[in-house]
Amino acid sequence: MKQALQLKLGQQLALTPQLQQAIKLLQLSTIDLQQIIEETLESNALLERESEETEQEGLDFAETAAIEDESEGLAVDTVWEDALPSSAPPTQSSAIDFDFSEQGSEEESLREHLLWQLNLTRFSDSDRVIALALIDAVDEDGRLVQTPEEIHQDLALEEIDLDEVIAVLHRLQHFEPSGVFAADLRECLLIQLRQLPTDTPYRDIAGALVSRYLHQLPTAPPRQLARKLRTSVEELECAIQLIRTLDPTPGASVGTDRTEYVTPDVFVRQLDNRWQVELNPDVAPKLRVNDHYVSMLNNGSATDRGYVKEHLQEARWFMKSLQSRNETLLKVASKIVEHQQSFLEVGEIGMKPLVLADIAGEVDLHESTVSRATTRKYMHTPRGTFELKYFFSSRVSGHEGDDIASTAIKAAIRQLIANEDVRKPLSDAKLCAQLKDQGMTVARRTIAKYREQLAIPPSNERKRLN
Repeated sequence: MKQALQLKLGQQLALTPQLQQAIKLLQLSTIDLQQIIEETLESNALLERESEETEQEGLDFAETAAIEDESEGLAVDTVWEDALPSSAPPTQSSAIDFDFSEQGSEEESLREHLLWQLNLTRFSDSDRVIALALIDAVDEDGRLVQTPEEIHQDLALEEIDLDEVIAVLHRLQHFEPSGVFAADLRECLLIQLRQLPTDTPYRDIAGALVSRYLHQLPTAPPRQLARKLRTSVEELECAIQLIRTLDPTPGASVGTDRTEYVTPDVFVRQLDNRWQVELNPDVAPKLRVNDHYVSMLNNGSATDRGYVKEHLQEARWFMKSLQSRNETLLKVASKIVEHQQSFLEVGEIGMKPLVLADIAGEVDLHESTVSRATTRKYMHTPRGTFELKYFFSSRVSGHEGDDIASTAIKAAIRQLIANEDVRKPLSDAKLCAQLKDQGMTVARRTIAKYREQLAIPPSNERKRLN
């Protein structure tokens, strides 16, 4: 094979350290950005946060660039009573009045809630081990995510058998909130019914209905269910009303592990009939360069000058990248507001179709840059705080050629179903006709798809007697 030299001309994009830093800062969330700023302030002595004392003494980005250029140019299946254990809770536990209103200023998690009750209940050492394993197997809704058999297998202790695990589980099912430690919705409702006073009206009918025919409740005719339970339709309806007072997700009433708060990156407000967009000054505070260190470029020793030159360049790059992030975020947010003014005025039903390419073309940026600028960035509006990506909605082509935002269609569907007659709920075809009257000509299959995405059951399952 003959070897030869060949000259080839081409173009290649090279990511400089400055560009890499700018991209990194742009895609950071508010919390991550604040952490990076604090870390940079600690590692670079030349950078400091601008305050009233440093406003006159420090140097901003433009001034540092000028100085740098001057100094060397650094670039359950049976009847409901047998579906659950009939054993009463221990005396120590049943005598306790569980009042959780003063357990602390912070909202406690369900796990902390259950552990607090566990510490007030008398258990043997082995039963406490089982109880802790059961508490760990409860999700945020209060539902068990493991079976007693799986928990017994995970414990792998010879002195603990399966019957003991089940016995501890039955005791824990008397904890508050009522309905926790259930394997499924049926058991959850049965636990709550069983803990009601025995003289509660229609309690037994409700228990038998949940135990035997819960899956038929949404669709079966009332007369048929009443005949199966050997009761009247009126009593059946009262039992159904009792079931509706129960909580299908009791754990959610206690709270999640910790509430996460969102800090908006931009604020939107209306002033003089115009929508104004401004950055949150607390998200990216102004930074300056300490002029005391900069003076060492001319007056310090050679070691000091080398240290200052290196850190001055880093400070300059960081401030420039931070400034570029703010400018990009402001431009993108302003264009989003310009497109979605009708959303700000009337709500979701006024959302317009919008994709990343629309914004990218108007602000002269690449789509990937717009994507970074809208991910995990939040906008505070008079209608609430939303992630910037929320304002991007796919286009749905109507039969008349008009483009409609999918978010607007979903909002209209939700609104129509919320106002429907529960005795005669709207079918997808009727929803299609009513949306057309509102100027939204959408195919029935599209409505069915969006209804499923909104977790709204079909019309036959939404039908209620009253």
